[in-house]
Amino acid sequence: MADSIIEVSHLTKIYKTTDIETVVLSDVSLIINKGEFVAIMGPSGSGKSTLMHILGALDLPTSGQYFLDGQEIGRLSDDELADIRNRKIGFVFQAFNLLPRTSALDNVMVPMEYAGVLETEQESRAKELLESVGLSDRMSYPPNKLSGGQQQRVAIARALIMNPAIILADEPTGNIASSQAEEIMAIFQKSNNSGHTIIMITHESDIAEHAKRIIHLKDGKIVHDGDGHKQRLIIK
Repeated sequence: MADSIIEVSHLTKIYKTTDIETVVLSDVSLIINKGEFVAIMGPSGSGKSTLMHILGALDLPTSGQYFLDGQEIGRLSDDELADIRNRKIGFVFQAFNLLPRTSALDNVMVPMEYAGVLETEQESRAKELLESVGLSDRMSYPPNKLSGGQQQRVAIARALIMNPAIILADEPTGNIASSQAEEIMAIFQKSNNSGHTIIMITHESDIAEHAKRIIHLKDGKIVHDGDGHKQRLIIK
């Protein structure tokens, strides 16, 4: 499809030990178009985190195909996969994954350092993004001086810094207060409105309903794929 950014075809993931074989994903096929905001839900053990890892090029399927922006991920080398992750995918995690003794500004600049962006440009771009998520007065603060919601804003700014096509968010509101969760979702909606494709794992139906599309997984299979409907926290 011309507008698709992710195409998954008959994806299966099996983990094997000496005498046990566990099927985590079973014959999953889906298409996500550019500019979509998709939530993936499912009970513990449903395969949603495994699917997120595969979509993020952090893991490979046992069988099936995954095309990211027209490239078949299974055919790429480790270096090519690392390059794809840095240029095309921004990651946001439940645990924030920020460098502990490093300022918010320096945390946001990390992906640009890996990409070889000029230092002068790194700082100006990072400052602009931190301002856009409401942290203009917290740029010099390390993570332990920030609230959970503020740390997640830093993580979102870091995820956006390379202007990736896709943002993958794994339980992005899991470690923050509900009032801050609403603010985080407003930032995701604003980012989606400006063209980013967002794929979010969550176990909270109230959070999932901010997405335009909700996919439910159970026992490694897609059991429902339909519309979200909570589109009311758009930041102008």
